[in-house]
Amino acid sequence: MTGSSAAPDGEQPAGPAEVSVERRDEVRAVVERVTGWAAGREDIGGVLLVGSWARGAARAHSDVDLLLLTTEPGRYADDEAWVRELALGEVIRNRAWGPVTEWRHRTASGLEVEVGIGPVGWARTDPVDDGTRRVVTDGVRLLHDPLGFLGALLEACGRSAQASSVPASLPKSRSGSGGGPATSRP
Repeated sequence: MTGSSAAPDGEQPAGPAEVSVERRDEVRAVVERVTGWAAGREDIGGVLLVGSWARGAARAHSDVDLLLLTTEPGRYADDEAWVRELALGEVIRNRAWGPVTEWRHRTASGLEVEVGIGPVGWARTDPVDDGTRRVVTDGVRLLHDPLGFLGALLEACGRSAQASSVPASLPKSRSGSGGGPATSRP
């Protein structure tokens, strides 16, 4: 860890900001669960991981920020069946941020998972909305893009459009899967 002093035995001490293997595994499992769930839904046009986990800068208490874009955003406000299907823990906050509605969950371990639900128009590129550009340029990892519009958004914002089902900051699953493109429906 940068900036920490060496322990007497020459090893770096575990600081409070370091992310444990267990937490990384939990985050990877959450990301895979949400991405797999979204891939099975016709109305979900794309899924992004944004923020510190997407940047590879997550800390021990970093939350997981996922953005799901749908052709039917009202469906998620009116029917919370999807919350039960994803089983991400207790909903601790629900509020709107412009066109995106945040659903913040807390897992049994205390991990906070923010699922933002927004319309596919959030990703329009002609022109790219200033708020959308800030989210994308702050750190983004494309997880699911069956129609290719998120790849186009990332390119319009000067970001790589490579898709991955596992963020670079997370370990691959122990089975070795999870590094390939996540751009098509099963």
